[in-house]
Amino acid sequence: MDLQSILLPGVDAKRPLIIAGPCSAETEEQVMETARKLAERGVKIFRAGIWKPRTKPGGFEGLGAEALPWLKRVKTELGMYTAVEVATAKHVRECLAHDVDILWIGARTSANPFAVQEIADALEGIDIPVLIKNPVNPDLDLWIGAIERIYNAGIRRIGAIHRGFSTADKKIYRNLPQWHIPIELHRQLPNLPIICDPSHIGGKRELIAPLCQQAMDLNFDGLIVESHCNPDKAWSDAAQQVTPEILDFILNTLVIRDMTQSTESLSALRRQIDELDNSLLELLARRMRVSVEIGVYKKEHNMPILQAQRYDEIISKRITQAEQMGMDGEFMKTVLVAIHEESVRHQMDIMK
Repeated sequence: MDLQSILLPGVDAKRPLIIAGPCSAETEEQVMETARKLAERGVKIFRAGIWKPRTKPGGFEGLGAEALPWLKRVKTELGMYTAVEVATAKHVRECLAHDVDILWIGARTSANPFAVQEIADALEGIDIPVLIKNPVNPDLDLWIGAIERIYNAGIRRIGAIHRGFSTADKKIYRNLPQWHIPIELHRQLPNLPIICDPSHIGGKRELIAPLCQQAMDLNFDGLIVESHCNPDKAWSDAAQQVTPEILDFILNTLVIRDMTQSTESLSALRRQIDELDNSLLELLARRMRVSVEIGVYKKEHNMPILQAQRYDEIISKRITQAEQMGMDGEFMKTVLVAIHEESVRHQMDIMK
């Protein structure tokens, strides 16, 4: 599996691979107008939502198979490839009957192994690119499990889509990026193409450009962006869609960095990082040895493991110190909590 494996004839192999189109196929006129404007700007793969399961009933949930002939028009008249989300075996069959070129599995579906297996069974013996979005919850094993189910069905043209993870905190993002999760996915499956969905991560059109650049800086292979000929009038997710003209501007301003180049200066800096990491590990090991000694003392003096006042004091003091050194307070809190949990684990082993 690599980027080349999911490319279709005539689509450039250079980063980023672009898939664009409206959140939902609303009318034949809207589909054709949007597709025409995207094609004029060099977009080769047109996406559109046909089945749109919403969080609550009552909203626009897509036109279903009725809209598939419009995508066939996009193929025949504009020479574009088409991509559609599928959630059931029936969706797969209907898409294949209308010559859809790329299928993707959405976040709600990838969170359900039963649904993914149903799709996998329907795809057995078929050669078509399949993209798999991360599950709504930040569960890497569940994401990899969905990928493996499709792979086990004989599909070899597989890619992943990172669309962020659901959260109660909607202050900035609709779905938190949690970039470390797709980074870990890439570490475990280094040849798997990963495409970023900035529309669903951001939830607001003004966040699409910076999220696209972040994805490129992290060496993502492509972007899937929601683009609508009249986004303010869109029937679903209006706030996160951009016009084809704006999308073209965003793509033309992206900085695509050479991720393979390695200069001598960079090699020297990386050696420094390796040395510092070794020092950090040695310090952490020493800290854990001290925690063990404290655990022995607590056991001998019949003291509880958790000393809440001392813990609060450490957290607040160290966060303040970290911020004074130019580090983010939330980052330092995460580190300190992890260190404390490991210290408690060592002391619990002693208490046993």
